[in-house]
Amino acid sequence: MSPARRLLAAAASLLAAAAPVLVPAGSPAAAAPAVAASRPLAGKVVLIDPGHQLGNATHLRQINRPVDAGGLRKPCNSVGAATSGHYPESTFTLAVAEHLRRRLVAQGATVRLTRTTDSKRAWGPCVDVRGRMAGKVDADVLVSLHADSAPARFHGFFIIRPAYRKGITDDIHRDSRTLSSHVRAGLGRAGVPRANYYGGDGYDTRDDMGTLNLSAAPAVMVELGNMLNATDAQHMRSDRFCDDVYAAGLARGVAGYLRR
Repeated sequence: MSPARRLLAAAASLLAAAAPVLVPAGSPAAAAPAVAASRPLAGKVVLIDPGHQLGNATHLRQINRPVDAGGLRKPCNSVGAATSGHYPESTFTLAVAEHLRRRLVAQGATVRLTRTTDSKRAWGPCVDVRGRMAGKVDADVLVSLHADSAPARFHGFFIIRPAYRKGITDDIHRDSRTLSSHVRAGLGRAGVPRANYYGGDGYDTRDDMGTLNLSAAPAVMVELGNMLNATDAQHMRSDRFCDDVYAAGLARGVAGYLRR
């Protein structure tokens, strides 16, 4: 082969190596990026804690039993709040939890709940069980859902973050604060107003919440609104609002934290 032909052959080989590989649109290789984009939370585990249980009010002996709350003793659980029309916090939080689970599963996450029933025959789980479940299921985050019971002039959501406690929350304190900022932003973008109390910034910090203190994963407790405020109560009773606003905002916040 002449020198000129050898040069041409070498140039052709280089061009062939640099050329992009065209993958047929229907092939598995072409589908992989689309699947990854549609399931951005694949491999992540989210623990959702729907606060209280409907039967707590009829199991007072059980829920008043002191349990470890992370370096202190507190009652196992409490009855929870209710609207002036007697719509219970436990029913509301489970409704939001189920909508939130569906939204996160659609993005590829594995989702666990601390309870899956809303029954007058059941009680608990206790706060120590709820908190420690994050470690048992190897959760990446724990989100505890609640509703407040405050004077009717107060409204809106706020997020309780674990305070720094050496040997208790020092391993999750910083990431829990980051999680809280993502959840606050998600709820805000969904249209949920920040609480007009607790400083008005949408945050509270507590060192006595067993669910947060005992979590092995970054954790927040979200008070989604005030059940004694007429507007908040109306929203809580709306399944559409629970899904399209509360759950949508929470999902946005949790996903934003996990994808950061």
